[in-house]
Amino acid sequence: MKQLKQLFWILLFSFIGEFLSLISPVAIPGSVIGMVLLFIALHFKWLKLDQVEEVGNWLTDNMAIFFVPAGVGLMTNFGILGDVWWQLLLTIVITTTLMLGFVGLVVQFMKRKADDTSKNSKEVM
Repeated sequence: MKQLKQLFWILLFSFIGEFLSLISPVAIPGSVIGMVLLFIALHFKWLKLDQVEEVGNWLTDNMAIFFVPAGVGLMTNFGILGDVWWQLLLTIVITTTLMLGFVGLVVQFMKRKADDTSKNSKEVM
C-alpha cells in the first residue's frame, strides 16, 4: 500500500505537468513541468521525501526500460534517419563539444570563486 501511495504522488505531479503543458502557450514538455513541480513540493516540504523515495529510487534504478520504446521508434524510422545521418552526427558532435566547453568554463569560474572565498576567510582569521 505504501508503494501505491508513493506512485500516486509521482503520477499526480506528472499528470499536473502534462495538463499544464497542454494549456500553456510555451512548448515545455509536461514531464519536465511535473518534475519541477515535484521538486518545488519537496523543497518547500509540502511533500516529504519518504512519501516518494522508495518508488522514486525504483524508477531511477530501472530507467533503462523507459528508453526501449524510444529505441524501437528510432529503428522503425530508420529509413528516414538513414537519409540525414550525417546531419545528426554533425549536430551531436558540435553540441557535445560546445556543452563540454561551457561546463568547463562554469566549473573554472566556480573554482576561482571558491578559492577567492577561502582566501578571504583565511585572511580574516
